[in-house]
Amino acid sequence: MNSIRTIRPDEYPALLKEALKDAKDAPARLFIRGDLPSDDHIFLTVVGSRRHTDYGRAACEMLVKSLRGLPVVVISGLAHGIDSIAHEAALKYGIRTIAVPGSGLADDMIYPAAHIGLARRILDAGGALLSPFEETVMGNNWTFPYRNRIMAGMSKATLVVEADLRSGTLITSGYALRFNRDVFVVPGSIFSKQSAGPNDLWREGATPITSGDELVQALGFAAMTKGPEADHADLSPDEKKAVGFLADPMSRQALIEKIGMDASEANALISSLEIKGLIEEKLGLFRLV
Repeated sequence: MNSIRTIRPDEYPALLKEALKDAKDAPARLFIRGDLPSDDHIFLTVVGSRRHTDYGRAACEMLVKSLRGLPVVVISGLAHGIDSIAHEAALKYGIRTIAVPGSGLADDMIYPAAHIGLARRILDAGGALLSPFEETVMGNNWTFPYRNRIMAGMSKATLVVEADLRSGTLITSGYALRFNRDVFVVPGSIFSKQSAGPNDLWREGATPITSGDELVQALGFAAMTKGPEADHADLSPDEKKAVGFLADPMSRQALIEKIGMDASEANALISSLEIKGLIEEKLGLFRLV
């Protein structure tokens, strides 16, 4: 089940064939577990720092969520940090996802080993694992830049969520630019090292993405909603008010004070919004999902 197979260059996704057509060191074959989606899907590579911030996590999850129901495939590298967050968000919202690890695809070679469970869930959900390396190749310094070319090459666009100026993530965006593909970035604070890479790419002409609708439209689809309130049409007035307070994350106590109800009633309201999947508490702060 989900055995490792090979695919020849004439079987590569159309965009990858185009990207590698003149490359002298293009892989003679790729290795795959699972099945590749058809070329009528839009492939989006999502990459970012292994040392992500809470902001990066929230932005990545929100943007991937905006793609649910669309013929979009989320591609990333299975690494710690933003890569795994992108895969997890895709799985959570029913979006097909492809992992391209910097290693071979044998269970005992997949890198990082801590993500073998994530790799299996990707396969179980109808996604795929793809690699340019023989199944027993271990991840090392040269394999990651090589696989980054595969991710950028098979995608219509690359979204950079967080990265410092020396991050390997920027190798992927560099390949995307070389292949004449779109590069999207999540802008961040000028005081955050992890936003230095996206902010620099933005200055050089990358497209800033600050909402789900912006991402959806940048990929060529019509906007799915008229604004955040579209997902909240069935909420009570008190629930809508509580959601409105969370434009910025805040503590439970601060949220209760904003709501202005008795503490027990406010906690019940908060619990209702959590059950509906609209808000979540992480590291002591509530935020919109």
